[in-house]
Formats: sequence, structure tokens, C-alpha cells
Amino acid sequence: MSLQEMHALFEYDVWATDRTLDTVSTLTETKYQEDLRSSHGGIHGTLLHIYAADMIWLQRWTGTSPSGFVTATQIPDLKSLSARWQAYRRDLEEFLRGLTEASLAAEVSYKDTRGNPHSEPLYQQMQHCINHSSYHRGQIVTMLRQCGGKPIGTDLIVFFRSKQGPAAMA
Repeated sequence: MSLQEMHALFEYDVWATDRTLDTVSTLTETKYQEDLRSSHGGIHGTLLHIYAADMIWLQRWTGTSPSGFVTATQIPDLKSLSARWQAYRRDLEEFLRGLTEASLAAEVSYKDTRGNPHSEPLYQQMQHCINHSSYHRGQIVTMLRQCGGKPIGTDLIVFFRSKQGPAAMA
């Protein structure tokens, strides 16, 4: 995976997350917080999980191995989650600016939240991070339908087409 491709994947992730946050912001607070019995409860729990995992991966890549996730008590609503996500993005952008082809291929060792040691090439960890977010955004689309909300497309090809202009979206 090239540096250019990795940057494109993270640009996609920001785009898809923004579209998701914009869409869920149209829900009532009750619907947004509703426990829909998904793997992380409902929409808030799932968005919180995506954010928390993104944060943990970035911390691992910068030399820290957190032992736990942030909780709904720490980030209780969409407004506070959106603010945290903006701060994360600034840190991520700084990290991405420092990447090289060599650093993408280098092994990064860390401990998971249970304390188990792991080590993989950085590019694999970064690809996992994007895939993880995409998976859970798909769950949110289902939950939006359950809540009567309007789901929005966040497929990678939709992102690529959006960069080509309106004619490519037809």
C-alpha cells in the first residue's frame, strides 16, 4: 500500500464519518440514544465505539497502548462526540503528515486493551482501522432505517465519484 493510497483511505474515512454524523444529527435525542440492541447498543454507542477505536489506534501508532475505551459517561451526546472527533482529526492529520513509505511498512508493536502484545506492519493496522469504521457505519445505516431516519451512502466508490464531480455521481 502506498503512502498516497493510505492518505486517500483516511480522507475517505473523514468524508464518510462526516456524512454519517450529519445524518444522525437530524434524529431526535431519544432516537439517537435509543438502545437498538446492536453490538454497541444504538447509534450513539456505535459512533462512540468507532471514535474510541480510532483514538486507540492513533495512540498506539504514536507509542502509547491505552488499556481501555472512552465511555458514554465521558462523551454523553453527539455534540461532545463531534467535538472530540475534531480534536482527534487534528492529531491524525499531524501523524499522517509525518508518514513515509518506510514507516508504513515498519512493524508497530503495541498491547491491546487486555494487555496482550501484538505487532504488525503499520499499513495493516491502518487498513484495519478504516475497515473497522466502515463496518460499524454500515450498522448505523441499518439503525437509521430502524429509527425512521434517512440513511446515506458512504461506500468507498461513492467517495471516489464525489471527488470526480457531479457527472460521476449519475
